Amino acid sequence: MIRRNLAVIIWGAFAFLALTMGIRQSLGLFLQPMAMDLQIGRETFGLAFAIQNLLWGLASPFAGAFADRFGPGKVAAGGGVLYAIGLYAMAVGGLMTGSVLIGLALGAVGFAVVLGAVGRAAPPESRTTALGIASAGGSFGQFAIVPIAQQALLSWDWVAATFMLAAMSAAFVPLAWTFAGQTAAALGLPQRKQTLVEAIKEAAGIPRFWMLFAGFFVCGFHLAFISTHLPAYLADKELPAWVAGWALSLVGLFNAFGTFYAGKLGDRLPKNLLLSGIYGLRALVFLFFIVTPVTPTSVLVFASALGVLWLGTVPLTSGLVGVMFGPAYLSMLYGWVFVGHQIGGFLSAWLGGYLYDRFGSYDDIWWMSVALGVASALIHLPIAEKPVPRPALAPAPQPAE
Repeated sequence: MIRRNLAVIIWGAFAFLALTMGIRQSLGLFLQPMAMDLQIGRETFGLAFAIQNLLWGLASPFAGAFADRFGPGKVAAGGGVLYAIGLYAMAVGGLMTGSVLIGLALGAVGFAVVLGAVGRAAPPESRTTALGIASAGGSFGQFAIVPIAQQALLSWDWVAATFMLAAMSAAFVPLAWTFAGQTAAALGLPQRKQTLVEAIKEAAGIPRFWMLFAGFFVCGFHLAFISTHLPAYLADKELPAWVAGWALSLVGLFNAFGTFYAGKLGDRLPKNLLLSGIYGLRALVFLFFIVTPVTPTSVLVFASALGVLWLGTVPLTSGLVGVMFGPAYLSMLYGWVFVGHQIGGFLSAWLGGYLYDRFGSYDDIWWMSVALGVASALIHLPIAEKPVPRPALAPAPQPAE
């Protein structure tokens, strides 16, 4: 097994997540042209992306378990190939097939696998900072790739633009090399006599784990609604097409800073209180957007403010999982928490389209976003940032040097 320099792992993960999330967050731009060309309603498009989100979540703990056991590099490289195949299927008109394949691929190229590699390699005292830097890659990718996808849509059509994204996915394979072999065993981390099934049962019996699950549900609800439906919502308000592209780009730009500083603060301040603050501020940002007139200026201010809070939850939530359960099964256990995130994403992506097709408005789901932000802020307050007591589990014997 190969042990790599920490900086190589962190910046490799940054670039990898930039590609993962940059491509994924571009797909909301395709709603209107695909819906018109394929003659489908927004509910159908929303359902396809809702299924994609759900499969992303359900695949994450299993991909994480394989990464914990066999190394994240192999899992991530395979996921990158599947991502490209899914985008190709989407380009040739297989919206549902492509969404299923992309959802499964995202489980292998997403946060659970990649952050597990970073979390194991980083020392505990700076782990959340390292997770923040890597997570910021997802935001930078959104800032960098969304405008490229939008320009491709304007210059060509949605089919050619999707082929372009599929071609970009080829970069996943060489990038996966940067964190190949980063398992707990390869890094010589202290391990306990605990099987994967025992680790799952332990986590399932801890109320704090389910609080993180519920809080992350809200994060997924917010992110999927904005990513999937904001461009169409702005088009309904008769704003120029560039506003939607710039809005998604600004979310990514400002969150690159927001995620980095959330990680740094997480090494100094209680992570649960930082999470509570992020969700509470999100509720206020959504409320601001609802009660003010929708103009290009208000949209860009909204996107910038939301961007600061967009993925700052990721290093803090994964950091809490690492504190509570240790690094040995970090990818897998974070993957299970991420299931909650993607159930929220499934609900908002589908519900946004359903409500629009039934009532011609997104108003109800905007107000749901405010209420859920407040609820998540309250859920995180009692989560204690300390290891789970394990009196019955003795450390596994370490091999003699």
